[in-house]
Amino acid sequence: MESEFAIRVGHLSKNYKIFEKPIDRLKESLNPFGRRYSRDFHALDDITFDVKAGETVGIMGKNGAGKSTLLKLITGVLTPTSGTLEVHGSVASLLELGAGFNPEMTGIENIYLNGTIMGRSRAEMDARLDDIVGFADIGDFVRQPVKTYSSGMFARLAFAVNAFVEPDILIVDEALSVGDNFFQVKCMRKMRDLMEGGTSVLFVSHDINAIRRFCTKAIWLEQGKLRAIGETNRVADAYENTLQDSVETLDAEKAKAAQPEERNLRKIAAEIEHVALEAMDGQPLPEEIAFDEPFRVTVTYDVKNPAIERPVLGIAIRSFNEDYVCGLNTLLDERAIPWQKGRNTVHLAYPTGMRVPNGKYYFDVALFEETATIPFHYMTKAVSIRMKPCYKGEGMAILPHEWQF
Repeated sequence: MESEFAIRVGHLSKNYKIFEKPIDRLKESLNPFGRRYSRDFHALDDITFDVKAGETVGIMGKNGAGKSTLLKLITGVLTPTSGTLEVHGSVASLLELGAGFNPEMTGIENIYLNGTIMGRSRAEMDARLDDIVGFADIGDFVRQPVKTYSSGMFARLAFAVNAFVEPDILIVDEALSVGDNFFQVKCMRKMRDLMEGGTSVLFVSHDINAIRRFCTKAIWLEQGKLRAIGETNRVADAYENTLQDSVETLDAEKAKAAQPEERNLRKIAAEIEHVALEAMDGQPLPEEIAFDEPFRVTVTYDVKNPAIERPVLGIAIRSFNEDYVCGLNTLLDERAIPWQKGRNTVHLAYPTGMRVPNGKYYFDVALFEETATIPFHYMTKAVSIRMKPCYKGEGMAILPHEWQF
């Protein structure tokens, strides 16, 4: 009988000895009295959780929290110091793309080699070969030695092989960093197909919104300890709240990583041309409005590749001190935006106003691929508005309400 669980982790710990000087390692190993010249570093400290078969679990935490260590323990790259670890089914890992590839062998030969490592027969790999080669899309290089590949070609083939062996468990650590932007879109689409097909997934990303979209459960690691586990939005909210006063905020980290690549992608996909705040009748909006005054955001954009499927438009509101007030996108609202080649326009109306206290607010606007993860063009602080001083309530938002007696 198959196990109900894909992964079971019980009181798992991974410790390292830290030596101040190289000679201290030799001193400790030779000391007859057991004197220590090292100190312990707990990369993971007493971690316990389960992943059910077919479940998608996001793992979040700052750099150094223990995320990669945990994944390497699950894949068998590292051995635990203590605790128990059970893994049921075949595992494909996108931790270090191409681990296990032989640089002297051709791409085709490495496809079959990795299939064998994953427990797939020659006949099974024969049936998958065309899909893998087509997805990687590296042309005749697939019949050349891997040592001749560029890093991008290597990443393409590695992802294709890992994805198309149809593993029971897929482990992904920042998969969006591989290859060019259009290949990243393909990766996200394939990952989603695997998730919907019943593959158990452990997904690590600094993009918490991607974890919210893809995962049903989330794990938050902090300094090697399990800080929280449970429903994705609840854990993500708690995690993001701790980042409010941090210099290294999540959005800053994501924007810094994506900015150069985004400029390349907008040249061949789409570019936001103009963003404006307007009254509901299309007239210009004054610089200052009341908290309950209706208005709309008008976004004009130029489409350069009309073949892109299910593009997404997102609009986020932030306060002057970078508090995230509200983020909306057409994926969550299940709306399709116009995507004809050339000039297109979309309006987002707020019929009851913003309902926020007085102060200045900024609007970020972005065009994304179908998962709303990879931006074609992201405009930070595209437009701004100021709410008139009006003491109608306190807190982050002034909700429509009615007193009843």
